[in-house]
Amino acid sequence: MPEAYPFLLPRPPARSGTLILTMPATTLETATSTASGSPAGRSVRLESLDVFRGLTMASMVMVNNAGDGRNTYAPLKHAAWHGWTFTDMVFPFFLWIVGVAMTLSTARRVERGEDRGQLIKHVLIRAAAIFGIGLLLNGFPYYNLSTLRIPGVLQRIAVCYLIATIIFLYTTWRGQAAAIVVCFASYWAMMHSWGYEKGSTFAQYADSILLPGHMYSATKTWDPEGFVSTLPAIGTALFGILCGHLLRSAWTQAEKAAWMLVSGNVLIFAGLALDYWQPINKQLWTVPFTLLMAGLALVVFGTCYWLFDVRGHKGWYTKPFVILGMNALAVYCFSGLFARVLSLAKVRAPMYQAMFASTIPDPYLASLGWALFNVAVCWTFAWILYRKGWFLRV
Repeated sequence: MPEAYPFLLPRPPARSGTLILTMPATTLETATSTASGSPAGRSVRLESLDVFRGLTMASMVMVNNAGDGRNTYAPLKHAAWHGWTFTDMVFPFFLWIVGVAMTLSTARRVERGEDRGQLIKHVLIRAAAIFGIGLLLNGFPYYNLSTLRIPGVLQRIAVCYLIATIIFLYTTWRGQAAAIVVCFASYWAMMHSWGYEKGSTFAQYADSILLPGHMYSATKTWDPEGFVSTLPAIGTALFGILCGHLLRSAWTQAEKAAWMLVSGNVLIFAGLALDYWQPINKQLWTVPFTLLMAGLALVVFGTCYWLFDVRGHKGWYTKPFVILGMNALAVYCFSGLFARVLSLAKVRAPMYQAMFASTIPDPYLASLGWALFNVAVCWTFAWILYRKGWFLRV
């Protein structure tokens, strides 16, 4: 595991141990298996996890940086309330990957007999560091403490990572599955009697009591990363942990891929079916939304696993995503700061007008062009870090 503080640390690109936010492991200790082609106990790199998180990273930059929000293709915008779009998949996929990667790294430390108390201490420090980076990004460059938004993407990841890791350290996979049920049941019990209409949910009421003046500026009276909706979000990380257990099992690679695809489709069906009783809603992170996103993550990752790790289809077409995913935290921070600086310097609008709006007649394509330009800039930043062997770690 990396040190507990964020630094840019030099390390050769060929060495394994890259990161998704706080989780460094993209290697897997293989069990004895004639189908895997690897001797017992050997560490093999999971190309699929690198590619999957790189795809997720590219998607995040693209959907967060539309050139013109009024002229953006519907899949590249969040659902207005109930329902879901491609954009709504990005955050849960990040959180799910955190669970997978944490399992691959932490399980080895537990098996080596490392003290659980020390592991929790490290997790607390890492979670605090991620939470702090999220606050710094929220306030940049004006840090008005009376109105600073406290929740956020990194803040939710920090909380879910902390709680999910503690659950992982003291339970088996059965206990972790039971924890998902407890999170879901608790959330359902709190939310159901209030209903799920915008402006009148228990989650929004709780945020107004606990976070007055410190919520998302676009909503002001509630926060999409608030307290109550963090409960099922913990379940998203726990679903990733369960996939990590599957990856570490003694089953053959083909069996693992099959289980991912089958389990993923079961979760997708369950999420769509439960939509009848509780709506699929990303801003409330409802139970059906959690099930649906965990199922989609399993199907997409299972497909990557089958293609890149089982069948060995990898090369120049996977490398760009691997590079982008190897510095996920650095790229996430850079992407937000880059967009913020362009706006503060008052150059974003003229750049967009000159580069895309005035040269591409279709306003939707122009808006997409700006988004892809941001992806290219962020990829270039990731490539520079990769070439230098620098990886932002916490």
